[in-house]
Amino acid sequence: MNVTSVFSNGEKIQPEYTCDGQDKIPPLQISEVPATTKSLALIMDDPDAPMGTWDHWILWNITPDTKLIDKQMGVAGKNSWGKTNYGGPCPPSGTHRYYFKLFALDILLDLPAGSNKKTLEKTMKGHIIAQAVLMGKYIRQK
Repeated sequence: MNVTSVFSNGEKIQPEYTCDGQDKIPPLQISEVPATTKSLALIMDDPDAPMGTWDHWILWNITPDTKLIDKQMGVAGKNSWGKTNYGGPCPPSGTHRYYFKLFALDILLDLPAGSNKKTLEKTMKGHIIAQAVLMGKYIRQK
């Protein structure tokens, strides 16, 4: 399984997808999803945040035939801002890494909207059949 976007793995995320721009959702292209997949889940987080990993975007129960994620879809979880929508990169200082982690699951998740990442990860345990990661970097514009 693969996930790609308008930025290459390990490269800079364009400002339009951050708090310095329009905070738009970067288009995520998905390919090679296993045929046995029942749903997809997505976690975007920043492990370089000063207070520990910061969760930016959490989605699950995305249909397995999805080829492009460029908007809210599936069921949304609560990010570290306490919101259920995409929150783009906005590091307080220095360069941060942002991981877009895509999971192919063998079930639909019975999880209420607004659940947090920890609950999602616990619920996915034992049901992940494939995963893909895209990492982008960002440093605030001055």
